[in-house]
Amino acid sequence: MISNIPLAQAIVQYFNKHQIDHIVISPGSRNAPLTISFANDNYFKCFSIADERSAAFFGLGLAQQLRRPVALLCTSGSALLNYYPAIAEAFYSQIPLIVVSADRPSGKIDIGDGQTIRQDQVFANHILCSETLNDEDGEHNDRQIHHAIEACLLKRGPVHINVPFEEPLYNTTAHSNRNPYIFEVFSQDEPFEVDINFLETWQQASKKLILVGDLFPHALDEEILNQLLQDESIIILSEKSSNLHHAKLIDQIDVLITPFTDEDFRAFQPEVLLTFGGMIVSKRIKAFLRKYKPARHVHVDSLRAYDTFFCLSQHYKTMPNVFFNQILKKTQTTPSTYQSTFLTIFQKRKQLAKAFVEKQIFSDLTVFDTVFKYLPENLQIQVGNSSPIRYFQLFETKKSWDIFCNRGTSGIDGSTSTAVGAAFIAKKPTVLITGDISFFYDNNGLWNNYIKSNFGIILINNRGGGIFRILPGHQDNYVFNEFFETQHELNASHLAAMHGFDYLEASNQEIFKNHLKSIYSHVTERKKPFILEIFTPTLENDKILKQFFKNL
Repeated sequence: MISNIPLAQAIVQYFNKHQIDHIVISPGSRNAPLTISFANDNYFKCFSIADERSAAFFGLGLAQQLRRPVALLCTSGSALLNYYPAIAEAFYSQIPLIVVSADRPSGKIDIGDGQTIRQDQVFANHILCSETLNDEDGEHNDRQIHHAIEACLLKRGPVHINVPFEEPLYNTTAHSNRNPYIFEVFSQDEPFEVDINFLETWQQASKKLILVGDLFPHALDEEILNQLLQDESIIILSEKSSNLHHAKLIDQIDVLITPFTDEDFRAFQPEVLLTFGGMIVSKRIKAFLRKYKPARHVHVDSLRAYDTFFCLSQHYKTMPNVFFNQILKKTQTTPSTYQSTFLTIFQKRKQLAKAFVEKQIFSDLTVFDTVFKYLPENLQIQVGNSSPIRYFQLFETKKSWDIFCNRGTSGIDGSTSTAVGAAFIAKKPTVLITGDISFFYDNNGLWNNYIKSNFGIILINNRGGGIFRILPGHQDNYVFNEFFETQHELNASHLAAMHGFDYLEASNQEIFKNHLKSIYSHVTERKKPFILEIFTPTLENDKILKQFFKNL
């Protein structure tokens, strides 16, 4: 059975036509025509999640792994506003989401009806396309639905379809009584050619720096990476969520550059900076490139380029593999000591870092060191924002891990929900590594029926927002403790019991190490997901981290 309302039928028909089959539904009455239609059609995989904020991040996790659009469906009123954090994340991370919101007819807006707000263009600043339908013009509605889907597919990001429904809402029919208009989605792929001016600049430069942000695993061909790093004039800096691995890759950026003097920075300053991938975590590399600007900054992305370092010269609208294949065919390696000089420095820094960590007491720093040593192979790792992703940058990761983090807006608000959604799709067992504030903030991420038994959470509980102790302005007083760090005495044991998770805890190195060694059996053999909560010393973590950098 499907709704007898033509608008509901139109949306279902177009979603089917464009293979948009994952629908995350939050309960409500106004969206009943669509809920009935999607849930009764076996083509669609429907998920019921009550909290719209969590539902949107869950959908974002699905779309992150599927790499194609996922739809979010909610009722009218404030329900829609709860999608906004995930919409902003999807906008900046280029993740395709289709928001479908039920609404009152236009004549019912601002007259005092319940669950009614101004929904038209509500996401205007962070949406690729926003369409409000009507119940009169079938072809016009079809064109708007098609336009939104096309924008989502071609521009990779969130779109919004606002659908007004008049009561009655629950009437159904066995078959659709309408035929959709047919519109073709045209590809934006165009022939690409690197210009001769850039090729000459690239060939002549003896200091070429490639900085890689967030990337889906295997997004860059391994052979391209090998060829690039045969050129001694090229240094590649990568963040952990780039999912790139090579012996000559510098993937612990802050370990390398934090101790640099002005003389070191000038020697490291590139003639050409080439960037691709998503947002950059390291504040230090941003500060360096803003002060010691390259003569030329080129960004490679098929859609967008951000002037992160205030010196963007050129944006090549293509995929990195296409771009580098042309570069490598049309240029030769350049004699230089740029790569070898800084790889030597990097190896020394890593040795100093390792020696320092081995001498430290149990703390956030040693927890991450232990994670990288003893967490098993072949996992998908979802990393929480704030402290966890920054600690992640300081250690060597396993090549068999697939690493993801919500770096579009860098918010802590949806890490758990995103990880749960991603884990539902992922072929590998999934482990979320997160901090206590982020975890408790998003604990509704555990409130659904789609958590797989091979999912786990490593929760680092330092009883507050420990990152604020690292940032400038920290003073140990009431205002800081209460309003910045937000100190607490919470633990996750009751949440674990309520949501059916196994619960483990550790407050010293040996117990933690043993738990990590057994995690693979947790995620492959146990019938329950797990939470492993680690308690670290609130007042020591920042001191140890600051001394870590000083020791370099």
